[in-house]
Amino acid sequence: MRVLELETENVRNYVNHLFEMVKSRNPNEVEFHQAVKEVFDSLVPVLVKNPTYIKLRVLDRMVEPERFITFRVPWVDDEGIVQVNRGFRVQYNSSIGPYKGGLRFHPSVNASIIKFLGFEQIFKNALTGQFIGGGKGGSDFDPKGKSDMEIMRFCQSFMTELSKHIGPDLDVPAGDIGVGAKEIGYLFGQYKKLKGAYEAGVLTGKGIDSGGSLGRKEATGYGTVYFVEEMLNEKGYSFTGSTVVVSGSGNVSIYAMEKAMELGASVIACSDSSGYIYDPNGINLDTVKRLKEVENKRIKEYVKAHPESTYVTGWKGIWTIPCDIALPCATQNELDFESAKHLISNGIKAVGEGANMPSTLDAIDEFLASGVLFAPAKAANAGGVAVSSLEMAQNSARIFWSQEEIDAKLKVIMKTIYKKSMEAATEYDFPGNLVVGANIVGFMRVADAMIEQGVI
Repeated sequence: MRVLELETENVRNYVNHLFEMVKSRNPNEVEFHQAVKEVFDSLVPVLVKNPTYIKLRVLDRMVEPERFITFRVPWVDDEGIVQVNRGFRVQYNSSIGPYKGGLRFHPSVNASIIKFLGFEQIFKNALTGQFIGGGKGGSDFDPKGKSDMEIMRFCQSFMTELSKHIGPDLDVPAGDIGVGAKEIGYLFGQYKKLKGAYEAGVLTGKGIDSGGSLGRKEATGYGTVYFVEEMLNEKGYSFTGSTVVVSGSGNVSIYAMEKAMELGASVIACSDSSGYIYDPNGINLDTVKRLKEVENKRIKEYVKAHPESTYVTGWKGIWTIPCDIALPCATQNELDFESAKHLISNGIKAVGEGANMPSTLDAIDEFLASGVLFAPAKAANAGGVAVSSLEMAQNSARIFWSQEEIDAKLKVIMKTIYKKSMEAATEYDFPGNLVVGANIVGFMRVADAMIEQGVI
């Protein structure tokens, strides 16, 4: 027992030293540091049991991107004025397949955001069981308030540079915040023009007529709910008859709400960056879809159609609403320690992360310490990239699967992620801890591939 304690202490010292080195090499990148710390803390028992990972410095290599690309994106607005934004692409790890990860267009995008997203993507992609590596990209361009022509001109300029670094067998971007079907369409059109070839597999999330997949739009939201459903069922709970709060009102949020409702839940609140709505009778999803997917309006317009509902300025208060299940589906670090305390005091049973890293580390610790069922993002929101991989497969084989086929495959993938994460958590003496379990499964798949391929 004493020997094991000493080994554990030595490994913990190694991990802590490596984390300090990451911080010194990447100063002021707080989101990246947060993502790395959460993974590192989970891997101590794995490294104790498998010292080869330390001997070959697998974690040291994994935390360093294979390539980080930044570039200038000049474009002309509708007034004829030249604007300049920054473009980013991190190609983090290609051990199990081509780099795969979305593009985010949002003013908050910087090196830290891109690296945290790319690092998370390594493990998320590995969890799906598909052969895709980790990558991420984007720009500090804000599509909100821009005309379609301005968005098109920006996307064409962005792709002119990005096209030098991507390809169906090299790096396959997709959408993320601020990058939907319209943006993907413009990006794909410019790539096709530059290459002079129809390489459908270079982007995912495309329109159906451009080689896209049925079910891709719904995949992240549906997948989150499928994962949480597995977690609930194991404890004798269910979406049926439960009250659910979902943050956000974008693509992930809308389809998480839709699937939760199909399973018998009452979704009583959702939000956008300006505030949130609370509808005690249950959110009318048709209204939300009309406002967000058709009219591109703020969520506060919901109350005009549903006067029994309430709109509150400021989105953070959404976590004070009593509910059985919380699905944070908006953005990183939206659910902090105080919000976690509110949810716990109101009797929350389960939290499922639909966004990327939406809960702070202390919030996660509080949920776990209080016995709340917790589904971490890299596992729970892996449905989107899983179906993106299925889109790549369809493009490669020149085939097209039905909505039912895609949904069936998605369900199997999410159930498998849950099962493997639970098994790993139990094996390494963290029973029920899906944060640890998911990190271990994702890490070991990539780490073993890295060892097979030598020191590269």
